[in-house]
Amino acid sequence: MRRLGQPSLPQTNSVIQWLLDGDPSIRWQTQRDLIGSKKHVFERERRKVARAGWGARLLARQDLKGAWAGGASPDSGLYSPKWTSTTYTMLLLRDLGLPADNRQARKACTLLLDHGLQPDGGISYGTWAKWARKGETCITGMVLSILSYFSYDDARLDTIARHLLEEQMPDGGWNCQRPRGATHASVHTTISALEGLRFYEMHRGHDARKVRAAQLRGREFLLAHRLFRSHRTGKIIKPEFLRFSFPPRWHYDVLRALDHFQTVNAPRDPRLTDAIDIVLRSRRADGRWPLQHVHHGRTFFELERVGEPSRWNTLRALRVLKWWNAGKPASA
Repeated sequence: MRRLGQPSLPQTNSVIQWLLDGDPSIRWQTQRDLIGSKKHVFERERRKVARAGWGARLLARQDLKGAWAGGASPDSGLYSPKWTSTTYTMLLLRDLGLPADNRQARKACTLLLDHGLQPDGGISYGTWAKWARKGETCITGMVLSILSYFSYDDARLDTIARHLLEEQMPDGGWNCQRPRGATHASVHTTISALEGLRFYEMHRGHDARKVRAAQLRGREFLLAHRLFRSHRTGKIIKPEFLRFSFPPRWHYDVLRALDHFQTVNAPRDPRLTDAIDIVLRSRRADGRWPLQHVHHGRTFFELERVGEPSRWNTLRALRVLKWWNAGKPASA
């Protein structure tokens, strides 16, 4: 009989050193999440994200109005083309850990909010926004996470958060196809909504009880599916959920979901065990995790190559397992 949550995972010095040899965005998160550096140490490293490596390369692509991949019209380049638009570039800068007070990021936040907020309180862009004048739930969650992460001080964020709360479905999740008749939540939309509400809670804290309760219900929806299985049949919902990609864009996978659970320090629920086992099985003999998948679309540059060792997947997997091993789930 195995004790859940006690997988053997030696975190060798060579793997940690390999992470520390990477981009500033990898280094500062390794210092914070894996080796327990003091705050002033990892924050000093974090400041380098805007000056060197991937973060600096992305910031250099921003145009004078504050957008990426923009054109002549005010909302051009805000959500398309994927993945060079303002929304997806800002999501990546969020994940890199660009400091929240970065002026270029704040300038982009103004564009995303001013041109995306719809009469119903949601966020959307382009043809759908002009025709329906309604928010799209996936985009709403993503943009709320961006605005909140970069500590954008605007009461309209409270309107967006309320809209997300209203869009939560009876099963606890969210689905951007609900206006078109969907009756069951989507894991893709749910993870974006959960990330948005978490950052909002940290930044604004309004309606904290309702916001926390909504997140608990959203995570319970994922747990009911063991992160990747049908709650009715137990079968794998989609094989791609088991392939770890970075950046995730709007897509869901098991590692992204587990990283959310560890970020909020959720209880180590036994229903996560299958997902943890997938993470362990994906580990290479050298202690690193490969990049297993990428979401096709236009990009400014390649971060990592499919099939090769991935610092992003290794960093995220190690911090997930560190969190998991710190808890004591019930025996199976």
